[in-house]
Amino acid sequence: MQSKAVAKSVRIAPRKVRLVVDLIRGKEVGEAIAILRHTQRGASPVVEKVLKSAIANAEHNYEMDTDNLVISEAFVNEGVTLKRFRPRAQGRASKINKRTSHITVVVTEKKEG
Repeated sequence: MQSKAVAKSVRIAPRKVRLVVDLIRGKEVGEAIAILRHTQRGASPVVEKVLKSAIANAEHNYEMDTDNLVISEAFVNEGVTLKRFRPRAQGRASKINKRTSHITVVVTEKKEG
């Protein structure tokens, strides 16, 4: 049995979020939350929120034991890119891409034995 949570269109670039998600993939839930709390990156509170949502889904919807949960999958996909322009010298303009992320965390119960 597995439970998942998804945060869509988070206004952080996927490259930055992937650095944080790579730290917790495959870890136990308690250890992952501790890692996220002590990681000084802008994406870590957002990833922690998604992880807590996945834990709550597992507990409420599937009646899993929260002490036995492991992060089986955690990945970041690219969302919609907001395109903006910045004025430059001599009447030119340069493009700015404000990237968004879709963050997915899947938790499963640990195998016994």
